[in-house]
Amino acid sequence: MRRTIIITGIVAALIVIAMIIFTRLGKGKEAAANYAVAIRGPFEISVSNAGELEAERSVDVKGPDIMQATQQGGQRGGGGHGGIRITSFKIQDIVAEGTEVREGDYIAQLDRTDYDNTLKTALENLNTLQSNLEMAILDTTVMLTNLRDAIRNQEIAVEEADINLQMSKYEPPATIRQAEINLNKQIRALEQRKKNYELQKAKALTNIRDKKRLRDEGQELVNSLQNFLAQFTIKAPSPGMVIYKEEFNGTKRKVGSQVNPFDRVIATLPDLTSMISKTYVSEIEVNRVVPGQKVVITIDAIPGKSWTGSVISVANIGEQLGNSESKMFEVLIKVDGSDTDLRPAMTTYNKIIIDSFDDVISIPTECVHADADGIPYVYKKNKTKQIVVLGEMNEKNIIVKEGLDEGTPIYVITPEEPAKFRLVGQELLARSE
Repeated sequence: MRRTIIITGIVAALIVIAMIIFTRLGKGKEAAANYAVAIRGPFEISVSNAGELEAERSVDVKGPDIMQATQQGGQRGGGGHGGIRITSFKIQDIVAEGTEVREGDYIAQLDRTDYDNTLKTALENLNTLQSNLEMAILDTTVMLTNLRDAIRNQEIAVEEADINLQMSKYEPPATIRQAEINLNKQIRALEQRKKNYELQKAKALTNIRDKKRLRDEGQELVNSLQNFLAQFTIKAPSPGMVIYKEEFNGTKRKVGSQVNPFDRVIATLPDLTSMISKTYVSEIEVNRVVPGQKVVITIDAIPGKSWTGSVISVANIGEQLGNSESKMFEVLIKVDGSDTDLRPAMTTYNKIIIDSFDDVISIPTECVHADADGIPYVYKKNKTKQIVVLGEMNEKNIIVKEGLDEGTPIYVITPEEPAKFRLVGQELLARSE
C-alpha cells in the first residue's frame, strides 16, 4: 500500500514537471512569433500572376479550299459538267491531341461522301463526252471517205466526158457541141464536190474541236475533283505537336465536328522551340509592368524547375475576366531558350521583376506603424519606439533606408503597454523632409 502511494506521487510530480516545461515552451514560441528581425540582403519588387503557355508561332493545319475548288468547278463546269457546291465537311478521324508529327505525317481524314457523288457524276459525264468525241471522229472519217470517193468518181466522169469529146471530132457539129456541154457539166460537178468536201471537212473538224474542248474540260474537272478529294486526307505541313482548333465557345474540333469552308483550320502545329507565357495583370499594377522586364516562370506540372523570360508586350486595353472584378490587362512573356518539357496550355506562375536591390535592410510590412501625422515607426524589443525612413515595398516586406540596423529585433504586432516605449530617431525627420 505504501509502495503504491509513493509511485502515484512520483507520477503526479512528473506530470506537473511536464506541464511546466510545455507551458514555458509554448510561451517561448508565442514570444518568438511576436518578433521579426531586420535582415540585410537582396530585395525584389514583383508582380505575380498565373498564366498559360502557348507557342509564339504556329502553323495551321487546314482542310481543302472549298471556295477555290468551287470557282474551278464553275470555270470548268460548262457544257453541263456541274461544279462543286459550297458546304462544310466533317472530321471523320483525327490523331490524338498532343501527338508529335513530322512533315508529311497523317493527321486527319475528312468525310468525302458528298464529294464522292460529285466526282461520280463528273466521271459519268466525262465518259459521255469521250464517247461523243469518238463518235464525231468516226462519223467524220466515214463522211470524208465517202466524199473523197465521190470526188474520185467525178474525176473519172470528167475523164470519160473528155474522151467522148475527142472521139466526136468527126461527128456532126451538134454531137460535138453536146459532148462539150457534157464535159463542162462534169468539170463543174467536180469543182462543186471538191468545194463541198472542204466545207464538210471544216465543219466536221470544228465539231470535233468543240467536242474535244468539252472532253478536256470534263477531264480537268475530274482531275480537279480528284486532287480536291485527295486533300481530305490531311497531312502535316511541317513538324510539330498537334493541337486541336478551338471554337469560339471554347470547345475543340474533334471527330464529328463540322468544319466551316470559311474557317478551314482543323488543328495547329505550334513551334515548341519558341514559347510564350500569357498572363493578365490588374489595372492597379499594369502601369508598373513594361516590356523588357525580367520574369521568373514556374510550372505546377514540373515542380522544382524554373525558367526565365522577359515581358514582350502589355495590352493597352483591359478586359473584364470572369474571375476578377477589376479590368485585367494581357501581358505576353517570351520564355528564354527552348525546353522540350514545355507544352502549350500548361499553367504557369509568372513573377515579373519590377525592380531589384542588391543590398538593403528590409522588414515585414506588418511591423510598420504610423502616428497621426503619418510618421512611420517600429517597436523595438529594447522598449523603444524607433522612427524609420522607408523605401520601396513588395507584397510582404518593405525597405528601411534609415533607423534600423541589420539583426535588430522588432515587434510584429503592437506590444502590450506601447505608451511605455520611448520614442527615438527624431533626427531622421529632418532628413526625410
